[in-house]
Amino acid sequence: MTASPVRDRDADSAKRELARESLRLCGTIRLKVMGWSMLPSIWPGDTLTIESSKWDDVSAGEIVLYERSRGFFIHRVIEKVGSGESAAVRTRGDAMPHADAPVPRQDVLGTVRIVSRNGKSFAPAKNLRLGDRLVASLAGRWTLAARLVVGLRWVWQAS
Repeated sequence: MTASPVRDRDADSAKRELARESLRLCGTIRLKVMGWSMLPSIWPGDTLTIESSKWDDVSAGEIVLYERSRGFFIHRVIEKVGSGESAAVRTRGDAMPHADAPVPRQDVLGTVRIVSRNGKSFAPAKNLRLGDRLVASLAGRWTLAARLVVGLRWVWQAS
């Protein structure tokens, strides 16, 4: 038996609501990453610790969790734009060729504070090193390159 698309959307919506409420009540959530838009800073399978944050504490270089189009996204802040209720952030995945549309301040749910990978935890860097920028650029331009990078990393870890 397969799940229906409607039932999957309902389950995803419930999971997002639980995450939003947990973040609001507890101030911290942990999420496992599925995509590769943040390569090489964040890899598929990484677990992120996300803390709720005040708008004034969000700054360029930080990685934030935001909600858009009935989904969660985790991208790096490029800049803050506007002020007051119309304030927003411009974000971009490290491995994405273009910036996202501005994210209204009320859609920013929290900031990534810890990345956990292979039994190790670390704070994400605010800036990419040269080699990381090269990997991000390749992964952002060619889906095949992103798949190759992720596949090679998986093979390397397994050996």
